[in-house]
Amino acid sequence: MSAQAEKVDAGPPAEVRTSAGPLGGGPARGRGRLTGAAPYLLLLPAVAATLVLLGWPLVKNGMLSFQNLNKRQLIQHLTEWRGFDNYRETLTSEAFWRVTGRSVVFTAVNVALIMLLGTLVGLLLARLGTKMRLLLSTGLVLAWAMPVIAATTVYQWLFAQRFGVVNWVLDALGWHGMADYNWTSSQFSTFFVITVLLVWQSIPFVAINLYAATTTIPKELYEAAALDGAGTWKSFTSVTFPFLKPFLLATTFLEVIWIFKAFPQVFAINEGGPERLTETLPVYAFVEGVGNQHYGMGAAISVLTILILLGLTGSYLRTVLKQEEDEL
Repeated sequence: MSAQAEKVDAGPPAEVRTSAGPLGGGPARGRGRLTGAAPYLLLLPAVAATLVLLGWPLVKNGMLSFQNLNKRQLIQHLTEWRGFDNYRETLTSEAFWRVTGRSVVFTAVNVALIMLLGTLVGLLLARLGTKMRLLLSTGLVLAWAMPVIAATTVYQWLFAQRFGVVNWVLDALGWHGMADYNWTSSQFSTFFVITVLLVWQSIPFVAINLYAATTTIPKELYEAAALDGAGTWKSFTSVTFPFLKPFLLATTFLEVIWIFKAFPQVFAINEGGPERLTETLPVYAFVEGVGNQHYGMGAAISVLTILILLGLTGSYLRTVLKQEEDEL
């Protein structure tokens, strides 16, 4: 009996105990796989929402760009495929290339002004005391937070022909010919109003983020530059600018996209007028598609606009990668 009891108490054979190890390691491996998949599982809701809210409309718009869809087709529920005819007509149209060139120049001028003024305001924030910095930052945030249509309405009132504040101020300063000036009567003056609006809306983003970037620059570098006899400009070019260069590149890219696709400001000021001389590509696509009820043509123009933006994105990514390779 004692021998049998010892045999029972001895537990399972060695080979059984050894084989239990791999069986016991199964849950650990499962937890490892789950941990490795956790980031992808967390991204899944965002990816699904993007595909539903952005991907599906892009697919529908792409399909629409190959169709002949006007009022007749809408009423009769017809689907008429045109192949690449919409793209062919758009790319061979002088109006499309004229609007594209106008959009590029418009974007370049606005982005240059935004980056210059935004950088100056951001550097000013870094120099101000706490109270003045808080006051200026509050004003910038309020300007940034104002809804686009509300801001556009305010600017329409400011530059109104009869009761506009701008005309009243100019008249009071001695420019009496501006007392009843119509700011939307010409291409240049209309673009001037739109540019002032866009620059005013964009400066806070650049200024606040640039100020945040300046706080990451070690103060020891400025002290070392001062010991070397560097003045304000030399300190900026040798210390501040190298640290801010990646931020400036990224912000410039974001501003290019934001200005290039700006629609409500351009359309609300004068609906692309006068005589369609202030249409940019988004406004041109809307006028051709919805305004003239050539929905397939409008979809083709919007797809070409997206392709242009993708080209700009590719150029930016190449610039960033080249910069990283140079730093390595």
